[in-house]
Amino acid sequence: MTKLLAALAWAFVLFASPALAQDPPATPQRIALWANGAPGFESRKAIPEQAESYWLKPVNDPSITYYPARPGRETGAAVLIMPGGAHEFLVINSEGNDVARWFNERGVAAFVLRYRLFRGKDSPYSFDNARQDAERAVRTIRARAAEWKLDTRRIGVIGFSAGGELARVTLLSAPVAAPGRGDAIDKLSARPDFGVLVFPGPLHREEKITANSPPLLMVATNDDACCSQPILDLLTAYRAAGASSELHMYAAGGHAFNFGETTPMLSLRNWPPRITDWMTDRGLLTRWPPEQPRR
Repeated sequence: MTKLLAALAWAFVLFASPALAQDPPATPQRIALWANGAPGFESRKAIPEQAESYWLKPVNDPSITYYPARPGRETGAAVLIMPGGAHEFLVINSEGNDVARWFNERGVAAFVLRYRLFRGKDSPYSFDNARQDAERAVRTIRARAAEWKLDTRRIGVIGFSAGGELARVTLLSAPVAAPGRGDAIDKLSARPDFGVLVFPGPLHREEKITANSPPLLMVATNDDACCSQPILDLLTAYRAAGASSELHMYAAGGHAFNFGETTPMLSLRNWPPRITDWMTDRGLLTRWPPEQPRR
């Protein structure tokens, strides 16, 4: 109860203080997951990406783009964002960079993952290569948590559509073998501490869901023929295991409503605050570093 009250108090400070809102956002920083390119595919590192209004492809040098929490609002929580795009491209803005800035305003450090796309034209990659990128990203955030002033016990993932599939396997499936010989980063845990799945697709791998599985928040629409069933299946599995899960199934709105920026549905335009509520209730938005008791 004390932890929850602390989270509620800090959440009030985050959203009620006009002074904090005046600090400018920090500049994002792109960080390669491997210095010499993805192991086994180093020769492809320099192949350029192409970007249009909302998508980006191909990805041959996997990376994370770090968006620090707004100065003065830091909670120590971090989220790795996995954009969708059917594993053919990345919806890099509305399911990536814009989402990162939304989290930043709420005191959460955000990292946008550029992962390899196994369904891209002439792609040499597999789904397991994308999994390696996601797992390496989680480990990299853990490895540099002290530098970025993050709590290593509050590193989560959020994924949209195909990115939701990738987030799901990162949360719930055994890690794939580290490519090459590995290094010190690969010795760290790749398991996120919590997850948010936004209309995730059906692709997944073998899962072992227990009472200790990471807490899940899930959202989709009932008329999404592709991606409403996966979260119902996960809810059933989580309930059977006694694990913590929360599901919001909206009546209509189809696929790819993202953070409600273009949908005509009022309920979907107003769904993102459910993330703030859920994270607050989980104690994920408490002040970081914790204030020391006065002597």
